[in-house]
Amino acid sequence: MKRPAPIPDPPAPSRRRRALSEEERVLWESVAKQVKPLRKKPAPVKAHAASHDAGRPQIAAKPVPIKPAAAVKAAPAPRPQMPPLAPIGRRDRAKLSRGKQEIDARLDLHGMTQTRAHRMLFAFLQRAHGDGLTFVLVITGKGKVGGPESERGVLRRQVPEWLSLPEFRSLVVGFEQAHVGHGGEGALYVRVRRARA
Repeated sequence: MKRPAPIPDPPAPSRRRRALSEEERVLWESVAKQVKPLRKKPAPVKAHAASHDAGRPQIAAKPVPIKPAAAVKAAPAPRPQMPPLAPIGRRDRAKLSRGKQEIDARLDLHGMTQTRAHRMLFAFLQRAHGDGLTFVLVITGKGKVGGPESERGVLRRQVPEWLSLPEFRSLVVGFEQAHVGHGGEGALYVRVRRARA
């Protein structure tokens, strides 16, 4: 029995590149002139193309303007975030109120103006922070008993607000009202932030 003749493979399609039209070539050259090369070597000019085009009339092509990339604004460096204030733990608070945990230093702001009290408090906490103290007592006073409500205990209201400000947050971990034995409503336990080594 005869074997059937093998079927020949279809011829592979030719992969010839399409030649650029004159308009496409001029457009390409105008774009290529505007592009900055990555390497500093100039592209070689084909002598064949230059001699071939010598007899043809030159078509003036309008250069296509290339829009510069939108300037990317550098985001400002993020500010270091201050950690939130944390309440003094129950165990530490109990030790402080019973006298089992020693108060490292005290500051009495009685009778001071707000400006002076603010300065004194800041300087006091900077020293405590630098000295590595842990717990300090800030005495604000309860305010005048007989005065109008709005004028009573200005420092008692202001000191907690000051301690929440960024300038103090780098020095303070947290604060709470002191035990009656240490001044109650007129004093605050302040936990000082440890200095970084």
